[in-house]
Amino acid sequence: MKLTEILAQAQDPLISCEFFPPKTDKGEANLWQCIQELVAIDPAYVSVTYGAGGSTQDRTRRIVTRIRQETALTPVAHLTCVGATREDLSALLEQYRQADITNILALRGDPPEGMGHFEMVKGGFAYASDLVRFIGEQQGDFSIAVATYPEGHPESPEGVADDIRFLKVKQDNGACAAITQYFFDNEAFYRFRDRAVSAGVSIPIIPGIMPVTNYTQIVRFSAMCGAIIPDWLHTRMQPIVDDAEATKQAGIDIAAEQCADLLAHGAPGLHFYALNKSEATIAVCHRLGIPKGTPKGTPKGTI
Repeated sequence: MKLTEILAQAQDPLISCEFFPPKTDKGEANLWQCIQELVAIDPAYVSVTYGAGGSTQDRTRRIVTRIRQETALTPVAHLTCVGATREDLSALLEQYRQADITNILALRGDPPEGMGHFEMVKGGFAYASDLVRFIGEQQGDFSIAVATYPEGHPESPEGVADDIRFLKVKQDNGACAAITQYFFDNEAFYRFRDRAVSAGVSIPIIPGIMPVTNYTQIVRFSAMCGAIIPDWLHTRMQPIVDDAEATKQAGIDIAAEQCADLLAHGAPGLHFYALNKSEATIAVCHRLGIPKGTPKGTPKGTI
């Protein structure tokens, strides 16, 4: 099913999950176990990322194709501008069309490892908004989602104002939904959403959620992507940073509280950055009573 149809038909907030393509066969086996377990929360769609610089393109394509062929899940393939010409992108989109994969998450993408900044290749694109328009011009009638940054992309000179302006351009070029970078401050998301709506953005803005199961890892990720870790989260997590089980349970508590507040304030869905693990995402959804019929009093960590 296409994202446009999923979004139009949704009666309840949508749950979605994001995976990354593993670099090894063992990692890929673990991913498939994770996907099988996440079926329990009935995600509306699942997305599969590229590595930096498009380094896992073949695995991404193979994984989303297998999801489409072997499961009842709706896959969304990430597509980036990095290192790709128009011809490269057109060929890849044709492969997706042939595999009946009709949903794309269009991104500028991160530069290859060791390169400090993004460089457009000759014959390619510099901006995700241009990639969105290009995808819309291809055969296949793709539904196109995009990324956005409620706390501002680390490369945006004007911070949030730039991200809102770029999001409006992506919408005008054909995007049907936006998925945010993860964040921990819901008020930042609400301010961003309200300003985006005032600027003419009408597509759903779906908050990205990262349950904290490894605090050191989250600090490292956040330094790279520009996500802000609030002082209260440092205070809550630092005393238990060496206790893996306590960290995981606290992370589930925090994510469940965050998600409940987001849904109460009209978020159209929740997009979980699952990191190829199922336990935390399932536990949070069970706390929220997702899918319907799941007791909201489900014990901590139960999956």
